[in-house]
Amino acid sequence: MLDRIFSPEIWRPRLKEFKFSIYLLSRNKLTKISIIIIFILVCIAVTAPFIVPYKSDVYTGTHPEDKLLPPSINHPFGTDELGRDIFSRVLYGTRISLQTAVLAVVLALIIGIPLGAIAGTFGGYVDEMIMRITDIFLSFPPLLLAIAIAAILGPNLQNAMLAIAISWWPWYTRLIRGQAVSIKERQFVRAARAIGTSNFTIMWKHIIPNCIAPVIVQASMDLGGVILTLAALSFLGLGAQPPTPEWGLMVNTSMNYFLNAWWYGVFPSLAIFITVLAFNLLGDGLREIMDPKTRKY
Repeated sequence: MLDRIFSPEIWRPRLKEFKFSIYLLSRNKLTKISIIIIFILVCIAVTAPFIVPYKSDVYTGTHPEDKLLPPSINHPFGTDELGRDIFSRVLYGTRISLQTAVLAVVLALIIGIPLGAIAGTFGGYVDEMIMRITDIFLSFPPLLLAIAIAAILGPNLQNAMLAIAISWWPWYTRLIRGQAVSIKERQFVRAARAIGTSNFTIMWKHIIPNCIAPVIVQASMDLGGVILTLAALSFLGLGAQPPTPEWGLMVNTSMNYFLNAWWYGVFPSLAIFITVLAFNLLGDGLREIMDPKTRKY
């Protein structure tokens, strides 16, 4: 078994394809920039508890004598209404936003991929039932549905993440279902069915693995949208609650001080903009190398 797994005939073509994919990514300057930005953001998210200059300001610290100070050497992004260092809070907000967005997308994938694969593989009444339920969810704008669910569940970060996942899974279900309907008619699937392979085995071993590429592209682009939706929920008071250093919540609070402290809302907004843009550019780059129709040799 191990000899088969580590056989050169197995890993050499995959290694060659991986190297070619890296080469295609390296040709796109915008994609390279997005990868660098995302790498920096991930590093910040992982090391945030250790690198923030004012750790006490992240949650509990208050310094009334330093409130609403403009950007300076000691406070590169200025301070807020309680004298907390905005730079420290924006850095720590990277950790919260990325972690919550990744968990929301993963949860949406866990729900959407099996449902889409089952609908596309089995067809008939199963397909009809799953897709009609999916259409009901898709009939609502994702943000509006997330707001409604978050309002029902209660305003906190965990419920916001769950609300986003519930509003996002139908898109993956529809995507996987379309891929599964096409793949199940191919020769290798018909051959597997001809030798008596069960539908569940075909679904897990043949259909789902061949649907992963478009899902990866969609998920990478959705991360930016999820971060934006999370910020919107927090801005509306349905996501993170004070004193959590979440970007959308910081923008909400800054509205009361915008005329006198422009820096309060600008830097969290800039963090949201850069993060969403980086993930969108990464998604475009991945789509270019994974879709033969758009691949540029």
